[in-house]
Amino acid sequence: MGRILAIDYGKKRTGLAATDTLKLIANGIGTVETVRLFDFIAEYTSHEDVERIVVGLPRQNNGEYSENMGRITPFVNRLRKLHPNIPVEFYDERFTSVLAHRAIIESGIGKKARRENKGLVDQISATIILEDYMEQLRNAR
Repeated sequence: MGRILAIDYGKKRTGLAATDTLKLIANGIGTVETVRLFDFIAEYTSHEDVERIVVGLPRQNNGEYSENMGRITPFVNRLRKLHPNIPVEFYDERFTSVLAHRAIIESGIGKKARRENKGLVDQISATIILEDYMEQLRNAR
């Protein structure tokens, strides 16, 4: 059984999360500089069975796409060409950054550590996207 890989695509840095092989648990797997994202995905999929990729769909509160959509569309188009056997889906990522910030603060991580590890928000956002996506799949069954 394959994993689901979630991507919280950012201009400079991208957060990543993946399920376990049973697709029960979403785990943050890190962040990567966006310029190295295709290399990371190629490496990851070479040793992990990824059956689907979920990319955060950037929408504003009013439902319109955010400016990041202009970067995400070409990324997803290229991703689909490079990995034609792995379906790529979008999933609404509204409020994931807010929820990630709140989770970090509630976890007790100090202000200094939060400042030093900016990628933590991206990783947690990807995890939230993946958890929400998996919940939607469970509810659809």
